[in-house]
Amino acid sequence: MEGSNAVSQVALAGAGAVPHDLSIVTLFLQADLVVKIVCVLLLLASFWSWAVIFDKLTKLRRLRRDAESFEETFWSGGSLDDLYDRIGNRPADPMSAVFAAAMREWRRTAARGRVPNTGTKTGLQERIERVMQVTLGREMDRLERFMPFLATVGATAPFVGLFGTVWGIMNSFQSIAAAKNTSLAVVAPGIAESLFATALGLVAAIPAVIAYNKYSTDFSRYAGRLEGFATEFSAILSRQLDEKA
Repeated sequence: MEGSNAVSQVALAGAGAVPHDLSIVTLFLQADLVVKIVCVLLLLASFWSWAVIFDKLTKLRRLRRDAESFEETFWSGGSLDDLYDRIGNRPADPMSAVFAAAMREWRRTAARGRVPNTGTKTGLQERIERVMQVTLGREMDRLERFMPFLATVGATAPFVGLFGTVWGIMNSFQSIAAAKNTSLAVVAPGIAESLFATALGLVAAIPAVIAYNKYSTDFSRYAGRLEGFATEFSAILSRQLDEKA
């Protein structure tokens, strides 16, 4: 019994002698300067990624709501001129912007007071389709802003974290060699500090990759919706041109 108690006391004393705290804050504070810089960069990238994620989520919800509202008004059978007058020069959403661009070009030709012949009608049709495509591309570029940032974080963050891990492990091995002590109590804290950078890299990369894939699909669908509207609106204007010819 006395021998068993002695062994237990030695074990407890050894456990209490470990001076390292493996909490996240302590791991960061005790890490090498390069590892700290890597961790800070990954944290900033993660925070900015989440800001972009929430911004795109809010924007997509608003886009769907505005598109449904505009399409309901557009297909209600009312006057296109009245709808354009209400929208004015400040369309609130990309679909309204595509409509306004086409109507603006239409009115410029109508203001001349000429009945379009076959050549003029073809030219006007091409100009209307061109301005709608240009407006559509400009609006989509604005909506997809910061999407490349999500792709970059998702692709590079794990490797940046791995660099911090490799650097930290190298320093840990150098410290072990200098101390000439390979016990687990000495090795574990240094390895944990190094792996902390890899964990942060994954924390930054995984949400960015998921969000990029989802939002890329959502924006592609929305772009297809705009393309469909532009095609239908172009057909409507073409019919009106045929009636005036």
